[in-house]
Amino acid sequence: MSENQISNFLSVSLIVLVSIFFILLVILVVLMLKDKNKNKAKSTGNSNSSENNKNVKKDIEYSKNSIFSFMEFDKVEDNMIIRKNGKQYIMVIECQGVNYDLMSGLEKNSVEQGFLQFLNTLRYPIQLYIQTRTVNLGSSISRYKQKVNTVRDDYMRKQMEYNSMVNSGEYTAREINNAKFELVKAQNLYEYGLDIVNNTEKMNLNKNILKKHYYVIISYIPEENTNSGYDTEEMKSIAFSDLYTKAQALISSLGVCDVAGKVLDSEELAELLYIAYNRDESETYSLETALKAGVDELYSTAKNVLDKRMEEIDAEVKAKANIKANEAAVEAMMNQDKARRAKQKEERMNQLIDEMAKDLLDENEQILGEDVVEEAKKIVEQKKAK
Repeated sequence: MSENQISNFLSVSLIVLVSIFFILLVILVVLMLKDKNKNKAKSTGNSNSSENNKNVKKDIEYSKNSIFSFMEFDKVEDNMIIRKNGKQYIMVIECQGVNYDLMSGLEKNSVEQGFLQFLNTLRYPIQLYIQTRTVNLGSSISRYKQKVNTVRDDYMRKQMEYNSMVNSGEYTAREINNAKFELVKAQNLYEYGLDIVNNTEKMNLNKNILKKHYYVIISYIPEENTNSGYDTEEMKSIAFSDLYTKAQALISSLGVCDVAGKVLDSEELAELLYIAYNRDESETYSLETALKAGVDELYSTAKNVLDKRMEEIDAEVKAKANIKANEAAVEAMMNQDKARRAKQKEERMNQLIDEMAKDLLDENEQILGEDVVEEAKKIVEQKKAK
């Protein structure tokens, strides 16, 4: 191969490589331009959407309906939870659990057979729900305190009656013993009630006491059961009849397993939903407390602080005045009894003097002689007669 041919081959190959390089360069420039256009389009689109969102946020007005849209139910009425604008009605059965591990073999077998019978009787879907709650004994403690106050008043009354019976001297020993027995019994009951209140308050400080609640949930969907049109009240009545019939059948079937059940009323359903939506707050702020505080109202006004303070002071004054009046009455009756006995002793002073004089004569009979003592006693009687 000559030198001219080699040079021609190299020049041709060089031209081909240069042309390929330029082609690749052009393709790279085109791709870069396309990427820039896409990024610009995205940035403009995001800016426009953010501006639109800002405008939309400014135009949103929150109302009662918008707040209810967060909930998965519309309302609680007639012992039912109504959902989806009346397209679904729910009734809940609360069941009392049984301690299966502490049962004997025969009892376990009976429970298992009863549960199988319960499952075989089902002709409609159900849902099992377990809710764990922290035991709050605040309401129980307040009821205990009211009962203890009643027992205390009864104890004070019986103490006054017993003191009155003892001081009057008009009752037999048996009647006084019976009154004392009733007084001691009332005192023991009062002290026992105080111990229960104190122990329950200490127990309530422990927030680790949990209790499980078991529920069976049944639902009624009008679209699946009826074809003809009914108004809202008629549909609600039909749903309640159907759900209540199913609930009673379920309760009877669960009774075979020694599981007691009951249909939750509207207030209990509200408490169930309140705890489900407010898991942490419900431990310290119960539904009863929330309703008393007026959280179910959109607008509420509180009493004047001074008025509330005056009411509290009046209640405290009344309670302390009651206790003080009882104590003063008991003390007054005791003082009155002492005064009465002193007066009786004063009235019998002369008689006591004569009796003591006779006793002194009897003691000195050996010294004075029997005849002198008898004559002296007659003189004492004659002076007493005068």
